[in-house]
Amino acid sequence: MKTTLLKYLLSIGLAIGIVTACKDSFLSKDPQGQYSPTALKTPSGVEGLLIGAYAMIDGQGLDGQDSWNNDIQSWVFGGLASDDSYKGTDAGDQPEQSFIEKYDFQPTNNHIKNKWRGLYKGVARTNDVINTLAEVPEVGEARRKLIIAEARFLRGLFHFEAKKMWKTIPYIDETIYKLDDLESTKIPNDKDVWPMIEADFKAASEGLPETQSQVGRPTKWAALAFLGKAYMYQGWNVTTGAPNTAALTKAKPIFEQIIASGKFSLAPKFEDNFLIATRNNKESIFEIQYSVSSASGDAADAGVGLAHPYIDPWGCCGFYQPSQNLVNAFKTTATGLPLLDTFNDSDVKNDQGLKYTDPFEPYTGPLDPRLDQTVGRRGILFKDFKIHGSDFIRDPTYAGPYSPKKHISEKAGFGVNGWGNLSSNNYRIMRYGMILLWLAEVEVELGNLENARKLVNQIRTRAANPAGFVKKAVQGSKSRDDYTVLNEPAANYVIKTYDQPWADAATARKAVRFESRLEFAMEGHRFFDLQRWGIAAETLNKYVTVESTKRVYKKGAVFTKGKNEYFPIPQEAIDRSYKEGTATLVQDPAYK
Repeated sequence: MKTTLLKYLLSIGLAIGIVTACKDSFLSKDPQGQYSPTALKTPSGVEGLLIGAYAMIDGQGLDGQDSWNNDIQSWVFGGLASDDSYKGTDAGDQPEQSFIEKYDFQPTNNHIKNKWRGLYKGVARTNDVINTLAEVPEVGEARRKLIIAEARFLRGLFHFEAKKMWKTIPYIDETIYKLDDLESTKIPNDKDVWPMIEADFKAASEGLPETQSQVGRPTKWAALAFLGKAYMYQGWNVTTGAPNTAALTKAKPIFEQIIASGKFSLAPKFEDNFLIATRNNKESIFEIQYSVSSASGDAADAGVGLAHPYIDPWGCCGFYQPSQNLVNAFKTTATGLPLLDTFNDSDVKNDQGLKYTDPFEPYTGPLDPRLDQTVGRRGILFKDFKIHGSDFIRDPTYAGPYSPKKHISEKAGFGVNGWGNLSSNNYRIMRYGMILLWLAEVEVELGNLENARKLVNQIRTRAANPAGFVKKAVQGSKSRDDYTVLNEPAANYVIKTYDQPWADAATARKAVRFESRLEFAMEGHRFFDLQRWGIAAETLNKYVTVESTKRVYKKGAVFTKGKNEYFPIPQEAIDRSYKEGTATLVQDPAYK
């Protein structure tokens, strides 16, 4: 039977506790509330340190900040800074997020600062694992190699997430990091760190097994997938959008190897990627594992805790509302294909401001069924809780009528812990659908348009499975939660595959990128996709031009090309990097 990392953490923590509790001398007792380096230089101590490194993936456990400031789901950065979503809630709530939404990125923004702190704390923990392991000869060779491989996977992941955020970052490995020397990590951010990130993922792929007995530990396939993703982030010039075929050519055989392995396949239903009941399924390559119990929510998905509807049973706090632009992107033609160029010419009807009890005319045009698995909207059943209405929204006049949906647990996962918003709904950070669409991107740039079309059609075929359509629900009279589900689709869902060859690379490129938006909307990837494709400025300035007519606070927002593709290095990080009177970290020139 498989066990999870969370269960393993409990046993390791107990073992470390026994080691640190058995002290003969009061004078030699270590400070209470922390483990001494000596006590951790044991096989169980090393295992505990490795679990501690895993713990930083979800952004929790770092003093002085909330987990949602640096959670790896990246909805604050990958979502709010994109065309997928608004900050949500109301105008006065978390104004630092409003600055991010309007591309006013400042080095003093706490969210940016905390993202840096969380990622580099993760880096430090991975290096501590490797350095401590070197001083524990009792660990057998096979287990030693596996520990190093897992630590390097995590180190690559943390650095990768940092490289997405900031143009130039320091890369810190175990040869640089010294636990007892605070000056050791004060190094310049003057190198191209992609080769180091690639080296971590390559080493991890060579040292990790194809399967793991404990859910949550990476496999060879996870390491290869992130290696391919690293190449994809080098696949285009961030400013000009010109393709880097050398990087894309490196990515191609990796994705083909993952596909050919037969280890993964698309889940039958799109929603299987967003339910607690279907975690770690056949589509999953690597998931951020969450867990709650009646006693503790410490390992829950706290990073998205505030991004829930404002109505009961959640009651907090209305953040991360989908944009009208995103909703419009799910419109289709009568033949079931996306409106690649004209999707935003008119709006999907939203009935903003009406009470849920008031009559309304639902939008009857053809829609991609993934819309109602991604977005909560008027008249549609929201998971299995209740029919969505204006009472879900904190301030519809500020941030519109829609709610986020993917990360929210189904009813069976609510209320396990004291705060129901905390759940064990894993974040599928790497899944098979990504591999298919990344390979499609590569094939377009290498001139293999038919291969790209076939890959996209796999994604669309799964989306068209009627078993996965949201069903129509009718409001009952007993209570707000009373509804009856009918055996018919909730909306006019029309989706088909691309059955005609794409005429040219420009058409194919647009179709593949549009598919990625539909498939991964509201999962924290959109801003970084626009960044790596080199189309962030043109896309987001066009978005703001239209959205500012709907959301008044967006007026005056401008995405500056050559600057806002990346975030500024936190001023705190620069201030703390001083060594011998000089800061070792240098701010991105675009923010000086």
